[in-house]
Amino acid sequence: MSDASGAEATTSGGRPAQGGGTLRQGDSGPEVAELQRRLAQVNLYSDPVDGEYDDGVRYAVQRYQSGYGVRGDAEGVYGPNTRRSLEERTD
Repeated sequence: MSDASGAEATTSGGRPAQGGGTLRQGDSGPEVAELQRRLAQVNLYSDPVDGEYDDGVRYAVQRYQSGYGVRGDAEGVYGPNTRRSLEERTD
């Protein structure tokens, strides 16, 4: 998967990020930017949308999981349950 610059989106292990996959701290690319935009829509993220899954994104995901009662994904990890919940509440 390439972003607008043609660069591959990567996970923390250097693997190409897959659409709809789990994202965690250290990942980067357009999927992380989309996560940042969605977290901003629910007023949990106000840092720049830069496509970097850093401490701020991890903390926002943790707050989202806690606030919306999302279970089944590791704390601060954007897994399938967190993704489904956030995508239902945002556009």
